[in-house]
Amino acid sequence: MNLTAVHANRRKLLIMVCLVLLCAAAYLLVEVQFDNARLFQYAMKIRTPKLIVMLITAFAIGGASIVFQSIINNTIVTPCLLGMNSLYTLIHTTVVFFAGSSSVIAASANLSFAVDVVLMGITATLIYSWIFKKTRHNVLYVLLVGTVLTSFFSSIQTTLTRVMDPNEYDSLLNTLVASFSNINSEIILFVLLLLGLIVFALRKELALLDVLTLGKEQAINLGVDYDRCIRRLLLGVTLCIAVATAMVGPISFLGLIIANLSRQLLKTYRHSQLILGSALFGMIVLVGGQLIVEHVYSYAVPVSVFITVGGGLYFLYLLLTRKKV
Repeated sequence: MNLTAVHANRRKLLIMVCLVLLCAAAYLLVEVQFDNARLFQYAMKIRTPKLIVMLITAFAIGGASIVFQSIINNTIVTPCLLGMNSLYTLIHTTVVFFAGSSSVIAASANLSFAVDVVLMGITATLIYSWIFKKTRHNVLYVLLVGTVLTSFFSSIQTTLTRVMDPNEYDSLLNTLVASFSNINSEIILFVLLLLGLIVFALRKELALLDVLTLGKEQAINLGVDYDRCIRRLLLGVTLCIAVATAMVGPISFLGLIIANLSRQLLKTYRHSQLILGSALFGMIVLVGGQLIVEHVYSYAVPVSVFITVGGGLYFLYLLLTRKKV
């Protein structure tokens, strides 16, 4: 990659940073009464945690999506194929079905988040680590198993909802749709710490991503422990998606959209730029989308609905064009 392209990408990333700051400022300050100190503080108290959660979610999903696509060597796949979104909906459906919507686990936001993270983390660690070894480190088999698990979890969840009490089902629906309207601000520090630990633990593998995408044989010839790196990165991707999903709910197509937009805009093999670009695109989409949801649609439609519809159309576009990015 020549020096001109590097500088061009840096300018693009700088412009995206400015757009993120503009979206964040607009989200915080639109329709705020500056002349009333109490109302201003109240608005900041409500909007600031939402903004932080959106930025964290974009970072986790954006970075995980780029890494996952590079591991699988396919740009039209998304980490939701690993089954974490379906497992999330199954966990919440099971809790409401057996314990009720008024139970401690369902009613407590902190306890519900802890249950989600623990169960999805254990599932990711046990199932995918075991499968990776069992299939002799074949990532395509892991992807296939993830797709099967997604269908399996969805089938159980659908069965439970069919025989569930209608009133309980109404209360369940609120937790199965990703929304930033009612976020739990108490878990923000814990999520930041958890994601920081994941990134720190995978710092060496992340630094080798550019080499890993050259292929297994080339990476091994360059002295990289390919199987170990892929296994650790895959586990890290699953944990990041699990944390983001447990925090706000399933957003299936967000990773697909922002990862491919980053690749198409930057056109580089440098994963440091691709991951940053994907995270910035995610921040623009989430913060800008939530701004529209709150001030145009008056909370009538969650932002995840627009992302799902737009992501589905974008996915069809990628399939039809089959353009390698």
